[in-house]
Amino acid sequence: MLELRPNCECCDCDLPPEAANAMICTYECTFCAECVNNVLSNVCPNCGGGFAPRPIRPLKARRNGVSRQHQPASSVRWVAKFSKSEMIDFAVRHKHVDPADR
Repeated sequence: MLELRPNCECCDCDLPPEAANAMICTYECTFCAECVNNVLSNVCPNCGGGFAPRPIRPLKARRNGVSRQHQPASSVRWVAKFSKSEMIDFAVRHKHVDPADR
């Protein structure tokens, strides 16, 4: 089950569980769409993969026991291990390779 991390690892903006601008990689690294598109060039600085929109977990249980009320989002904030300039440099080196081929 997705953690639904509460913030962008690059700019630290809030990304609540209902955020439509939250993006994740296959390892659940979480960034805002602004950073993914304008800073990272769709290259995860942690794994080198691409990003997809993070799904929004239902607020109310439409099926018994399945909702944010039952599986809340994480409250642990994440910060990238790399500086912004290191992230940009990594993205520049890999953005020309299609995510499926990275």
